[in-house]
Amino acid sequence: MCYFYTKYVIIMDWKNKIKAVIFDLDGVIVDTAKYHYLAWKSLADQLGIPFSERENENLKGISRMDSLNFILSLGDVQYMSQDDKMKLAISKNLHYLELITDLNREDILPGTLEWIQECKDNNIKIALGSASKNARRILESLDLIDQFDVIIDGTNTTKTKPDPQVFELAAKGLGVKASESVVIEDAYKGLEAAKNGGFYSIGIGDPEILNIADINLRSLSDADMNILEKL
Repeated sequence: MCYFYTKYVIIMDWKNKIKAVIFDLDGVIVDTAKYHYLAWKSLADQLGIPFSERENENLKGISRMDSLNFILSLGDVQYMSQDDKMKLAISKNLHYLELITDLNREDILPGTLEWIQECKDNNIKIALGSASKNARRILESLDLIDQFDVIIDGTNTTKTKPDPQVFELAAKGLGVKASESVVIEDAYKGLEAAKNGGFYSIGIGDPEILNIADINLRSLSDADMNILEKL
């Protein structure tokens, strides 16, 4: 009897402590990373810049322009005007949008829908905190846009991860404190942003790489929300 009572108290403790969950998009809700890579790879090839999946890891969680600047830094690009950079970024995004045209609910990553439903069942508020400027379009394709109480993306922010701005704006929109919120991220810089803002975090992916997360999972399907008792 003592065991069951203790477990009940612990579970109730996280429910009293956590008021909101903030989801990243790419790599957490849907895997569009491969399409980003293909679009950036195509652009890099046009510019004659060597670019592989290894270099692509550095682009996770950062803005489109920061991604472009990183790729340009890999090549022998002495100077490029801001207008030319903007044209390249737009070209990449148009290619990316072509690649994700057929996204649908079948592309939602395992465990995501179950976590969203658990949040609703437990009166936990839900937000999206993503660097992507295409976040709303993607959520519409997945038929998920109405599930989120707040959506903060690259169109709302002026700073990129590891700055916590995107998560701070999400928490503000939800009316909760950072200390009452859990960020779910698949990128190290995203987890850094959560830590810098005072948020709890769950890292989705390789625990050796995402070692600053409070909780590590290979996938959201590996646990239900009672994993939050570890916080």
